[in-house]
Amino acid sequence: MGPAILRRILHIDMDAFYASVEQRDDPSLRGRPVVVGGQPDRRGVVAAASYEARRFGVHSAMSMARAVRLCPSLVIVPPDFSKYRSVSTSVFALFRSVTPLVEPLSLDEAYLDVTENAWGEPLGTTVAKRLKEAIRETTELTASAGVAPNKFLAKIASGWRKPNGLTVIPPDRMEGFLQQLPVDALWGVGPVTARKLRSRGIERLVDVRQVAIDELQQAVGSLASWLKQLADGVDDRPVVPDRPSKSAGSENTYTEDLTTLAEILMELTAMAEHAAGWLGRKHLLARTVTIKVRYADFTTITRSHSTPHPTSDRDELVQRARRLVDRTDCGRRPVRLLGVSVHNLVDANAATPGDGKLPWEDALFTAGPSRASSTS
Repeated sequence: MGPAILRRILHIDMDAFYASVEQRDDPSLRGRPVVVGGQPDRRGVVAAASYEARRFGVHSAMSMARAVRLCPSLVIVPPDFSKYRSVSTSVFALFRSVTPLVEPLSLDEAYLDVTENAWGEPLGTTVAKRLKEAIRETTELTASAGVAPNKFLAKIASGWRKPNGLTVIPPDRMEGFLQQLPVDALWGVGPVTARKLRSRGIERLVDVRQVAIDELQQAVGSLASWLKQLADGVDDRPVVPDRPSKSAGSENTYTEDLTTLAEILMELTAMAEHAAGWLGRKHLLARTVTIKVRYADFTTITRSHSTPHPTSDRDELVQRARRLVDRTDCGRRPVRLLGVSVHNLVDANAATPGDGKLPWEDALFTAGPSRASSTS
């Protein structure tokens, strides 16, 4: 066997995506602290914060009431997910014009394996620069990119110099980069786990290397072996493009645990709407909706609901996802990860009236070729 091929992995993340779209479309918002989300008097939650708002300590998943206390001049804009999905579609079309190996993580971020690419560029850095420029020209928005030999390092790198950043970690600089990272830079290490690790003297990522595996397991359980690998900069996970349409969905691990039911429901609503948009673009209907919840102690559960009549109706899918929350401890236990997925898919073009297709879907499904999905 020949030597292993050195991969060139990009992680590209749109900057303050929802808020930036709103500032782009309304010039009066530019340069002002802007958040997208619900109203503070209705237990609203921040879905996205502009960089001007972040200077006041405002961030996503924060209650809107607290955000307003931190920044009284805050401008609150209600979310327009259809607009954000449209921009996302344009961005992902750019990604897929360069490589088929695009693994979406959400509407506004993805991994790309550009080891081989349509431009014939030998350097991942050059691909990242060209894509950032293309995103700016196409959407008038900025994105930050990380370039590294694996997904773990590429994702950390993309957040290193936001906004509009580009951070490259070549193989010969990996160790120096790893030495700089705090332990909570590790994927899967949130505030609670970080406190457990620091109580054992594990402050930096590289400190994990010196800890016996059994001691690490006491702190993080089954994550111990995985964290050991990441501490050495090892991550062999491939970039997995959109899988065959047996199911689809999205999930998010939060840097701070979600503690209120309002913010959890808002996150699930956005994910369910995203899934509905994906179904429409793929000309599919779904019979089953599933939510995934991982609590702060890493306990993970799923809850599903199926009907005999498949659908892609956005409102129905959202309501079904929200009702599933009643079968969880959300709002009573801190939540570190949420996900929504759709299963038991049916080709909408072959569906019969008895399959539950709504009249407005006929126009959607015959409007033209499906657009690229941003759902993994």
